[in-house]
Amino acid sequence: MDWLYVVGIILFLLGLMISIALHELGHLVPAKLFGVKVTQYMVGFGSTAWSRRKGETEYGIKWIPFGGYIRMIGMLPPRPGEDSAKVRSTATGPFQGLIESAREAALEEVRPGDENRVFYRKKWWQKVIIMSGGPLMNFVLAFVFFTVLLVGIGLPTEAPIVSPATETCVIPVSEQRAACEPGDRPTPAAQAGLKPGDRMVSFDGATIGSWEDAERLIRSHGAGPVELGIVRDGKPMTFDVTLIAQDRPDLEDPGKTDRNVGFLGVRPTEVMERQSVGQVAGYMGGVAAKVAGSIFNLPEKMVGVWHAAFSGEERDPEGPVGMVGAGRLGGEILASDLSGEEKIATFVNLLAGFNLAIGMFNLIPLLPLDGGHIAGGLWEGVKRAHAKIMGRPKPKHVDIARVLPLTYAAALVMMIMAGLLVYADLVNPLTLTN
Repeated sequence: MDWLYVVGIILFLLGLMISIALHELGHLVPAKLFGVKVTQYMVGFGSTAWSRRKGETEYGIKWIPFGGYIRMIGMLPPRPGEDSAKVRSTATGPFQGLIESAREAALEEVRPGDENRVFYRKKWWQKVIIMSGGPLMNFVLAFVFFTVLLVGIGLPTEAPIVSPATETCVIPVSEQRAACEPGDRPTPAAQAGLKPGDRMVSFDGATIGSWEDAERLIRSHGAGPVELGIVRDGKPMTFDVTLIAQDRPDLEDPGKTDRNVGFLGVRPTEVMERQSVGQVAGYMGGVAAKVAGSIFNLPEKMVGVWHAAFSGEERDPEGPVGMVGAGRLGGEILASDLSGEEKIATFVNLLAGFNLAIGMFNLIPLLPLDGGHIAGGLWEGVKRAHAKIMGRPKPKHVDIARVLPLTYAAALVMMIMAGLLVYADLVNPLTLTN
């Protein structure tokens, strides 16, 4: 196994652990700020690899690096009408027993003097801030990574620079070939003397700022002479070029053909072009829209993962990938033939996308996700605002314990999905090529 592949996996897992640690820090800081007693801050699951107690909180790292948590006392309120120190242990049904057992477990760590430090007693907006802190931290990390990618490294962009892959002959669009053959006539660019590396800067006096500008100006001009301004080895030059009319694939729909458009005969060069900070939000918004669509279609996507895992079907490039698959992608990136800059860009993009996806997934309004607690806090705020407007007594805290059976069912489904993704990522993983 290529050592770079192993290093890539380790680096991704390290980035993942840091992201998880900061996600949990996003919960920890406001929880302590609002006076909630936090007994544990853990990165990972399983048995503890290392821990240290500072004050009332144990900080530690566990062996399985695929998650984390903070333990806040009193996440669930006691049974309505009962003292918080005397939770009823008897129940009349399996679901009720499950709920009462959870209430009892939630209050086990409540000691005398902790009554006002339990989570459920906090104001609704404090609960929302505490539970939103984790996803918000993921969004901040995603923004930082996307900023590094766009502003520090750049995005692959087609620049109006003559590519070494440019053909020197005219190949009709109807002929499905890429190489010149004897008898093919030279392109206007070849006849004029354009060379790979020449940057096109003007077209009949109009400025060319991008490859899209060049395409639009050339095609709309049609056949005929033009004055083309270029920069070669840092020196500005002007060429008189006679365009010809050709049928070319439509820019919006390559399956269609534009008839008799202007043709110069050059290909663009792909370069890493740095973007402005103002473009980061728009880029991140576009990625977020795709992630939201994937989350909305997750049940359908998981069917595709099942077929890929057990029927050998090709993995959907737009489908979900688990931590194992993402780690393998990290290894594949470093072991690939990409340039150093491209490797860094792809790796940073992977970490940015994962943080964005984790943040958005956690906002789903379903327990045990953060979004379920956020929804409970918001509902409590709505109830209390309504009671205040109507002049009614302040309602009690929202009892999320009542939806625990649904919570456990959701947690079971998530565990099955996670297991399926791990298996699919092992037997039929996504790769850079697909």
